[in-house]
Amino acid sequence: MDVKEHIKFWLDGAVHDWDTAKSLFSAGKYDWCLFIGHLVLEKTLKALFIQDNNNQLPPKTHNLIKLARHTKIKLTEEQEIFLDEVNDFNLEARYPQYKSEFYKKCTQKFSENYFYKIDEMMKWLQSQIG
Repeated sequence: MDVKEHIKFWLDGAVHDWDTAKSLFSAGKYDWCLFIGHLVLEKTLKALFIQDNNNQLPPKTHNLIKLARHTKIKLTEEQEIFLDEVNDFNLEARYPQYKSEFYKKCTQKFSENYFYKIDEMMKWLQSQIG
C-alpha cells in the first residue's frame, strides 16, 4: 500500500469503530462503548504514525501516548492526561480482573463525559492528517 492507502485503511477502521461506539452508547453499553472509543483513537493515531514515519508499519501497541509520541503532533498536558485515562479503558474492558469494576464505573454520566471527549480528540487528530 502507498501512504495514502495505508492512512485510509486505519482511518476507515476508526470511522467504522466510531459508528459502533455510537451504537453502543445509544444502547447503554457504556463499558464497551469506551473500549471501542479507545480503539478509535488508537487507529487514528496509527494513521498519523504512518503519515509521519514514511509509511512504516505502526508499532504493535495499544498505548495511545506511546503512539502519539511517535508522531509529529504536539499534545498539551491535558491531552496527554486524557489519553492516559483512555488507555485504561483498553485494559479495564478486556481483562476479567478489571471488568467488573469498570462496568460499575461506566455510568451514563461518567461515560458521556468520555464519549464526547473521545469524539473531540478523534476530530482533532484527524485534522492533523494532511
